[in-house]
Amino acid sequence: MSSIVPAGPATARILTGVAADLIGALTGRPEGLPPARSAVLVVIDGLGAIPLRAHRGHARFLAAAMGKRDVARTVFPSTTASALSSLLAGVAPGEHGLVGYRVLDPDRGVLASQLDGYERDGLDPIAWQRSSTMFERAREAGLHPYAVSLERYATTGLTRAIMRGAEFVGEKDPAQRLRVSIALAEQHPGALVYCYLPELDQAGHKHGIASPAWVETLERLDAALRAAERLPSGVGMIVTADHGMIDVPPHRHVLLRDGDPRLEGVAHLGGEPRMLHVYAEPGVDVDALAGVWREASAGTADVATREEAIAAGLFGSPVAPHVRGRIGDVLVAARGLWAFYDDRLDDKASQRMIGQHGSTSPEEMIVPFIRLGAFAA
Repeated sequence: MSSIVPAGPATARILTGVAADLIGALTGRPEGLPPARSAVLVVIDGLGAIPLRAHRGHARFLAAAMGKRDVARTVFPSTTASALSSLLAGVAPGEHGLVGYRVLDPDRGVLASQLDGYERDGLDPIAWQRSSTMFERAREAGLHPYAVSLERYATTGLTRAIMRGAEFVGEKDPAQRLRVSIALAEQHPGALVYCYLPELDQAGHKHGIASPAWVETLERLDAALRAAERLPSGVGMIVTADHGMIDVPPHRHVLLRDGDPRLEGVAHLGGEPRMLHVYAEPGVDVDALAGVWREASAGTADVATREEAIAAGLFGSPVAPHVRGRIGDVLVAARGLWAFYDDRLDDKASQRMIGQHGSTSPEEMIVPFIRLGAFAA
């Protein structure tokens, strides 16, 4: 049995079900949400429910709209590529295949970034992410799907992987993104509008969630979301996030260097600092490798083999055959405020990031799920 156990209340909504709930609300088959004429799904990247409540004085609109039960659980690992894909495809990472930040392409034996590596690392977004998207299913149902985001994301590989079927609208300012999203919902009955706000996640990575920069960004987004106080009749809005975040201090960095027994027999280190995918060299005893990681990382991480993780349903069930090889032979989920870094790399940029996510803490796994307008009924 895997020792990696994601946090979160068992009764909380799971992000993988949101797409079906939204489409059902717009097509006269409501289940998880009341019926609506149009819908707006706002994703504030990196906003955990616990950090939001801790900073409620700086997010008065969101805090007032969020009841005690207005939370959802994200997927494992709690990272943008996996979670956004699960939200927008409506399936778990084991099915859509984006199982981490940097994962192995088993056909070529190279690591590839799931966020920005499609062009650089040679991934075909259509072949790599094979599940239908929320937008494709909405279009098939006669709805009008839109994705409102930063213009620079319009033609990226990730957009083509998980936003297929949406009409893309690029807006630089977050307040303008929200205004445009609400206008599209009002002007086009049957609109399903996805509005993406990445600014908070960016501030958290660079400055940390305890920083003035993060708080200022939260205040700015909260002020912009006050536009939802005037949602048109029949328009429902969901405000949620893909994951939360914690601050990792430098003295909690585990620096993996030559001579570390955990690196013996390891071909690649993928994933990210809070959740490593460890890929073994051919012929290495994976159970023994996992045992080395467990012993050397006691108190700092939970460890599971690929087979243990799949059996425990960490990546959802089923795991598609073409996805299995992308999952590390050994998985290392950081505990507490720890993070793991491959210090053999010349590029130390990731070690300068303060806000981190990817593991299983409540701060990373539990996100807001705030219902406004027609969905607040």
